[in-house]
Amino acid sequence: MKYINVGELVKQHKCHEGVDTEFDSFILDEEKLIQVMETIVEEAASETNEGLVVDFHSCDFFPQEWFDLVLVLRSETAVLYDRLTARGYSDKKRNENMECEIMQVVLEEARESYDQEIVHEVPSNTVEDIHSNVERVQLWVEQWIQDNTT
Repeated sequence: MKYINVGELVKQHKCHEGVDTEFDSFILDEEKLIQVMETIVEEAASETNEGLVVDFHSCDFFPQEWFDLVLVLRSETAVLYDRLTARGYSDKKRNENMECEIMQVVLEEARESYDQEIVHEVPSNTVEDIHSNVERVQLWVEQWIQDNTT
């Protein structure tokens, strides 16, 4: 599988309309990003047995047919607060992220945008959670490879 860090694609291909200085983040140009991603998805589809792992903090604007599985990482607010603080997020950006986690914004967007059976909420609080998640994803990838081998 090929790993796609969408944040890096946004930077590399200038899939943004500038920077929101208040949140220290790019103002995403979803249409341009979709155009860039379409090429990547088409190339992967034409490759024998190549899948994609797409890593981004939002998913609701991506076409449903691109995904066989959507994992939404969730975190307890105390853990998330410490992580965002360690990353150097401003109070405003950290509070926005905390509010989104509390309100389950990303999870709800995923559930509204994709078939229920492919959306999975995944805890990401401890090292044990991470190890368990890796094991689950490895099993899923192995099954995906079996199902997609021609």
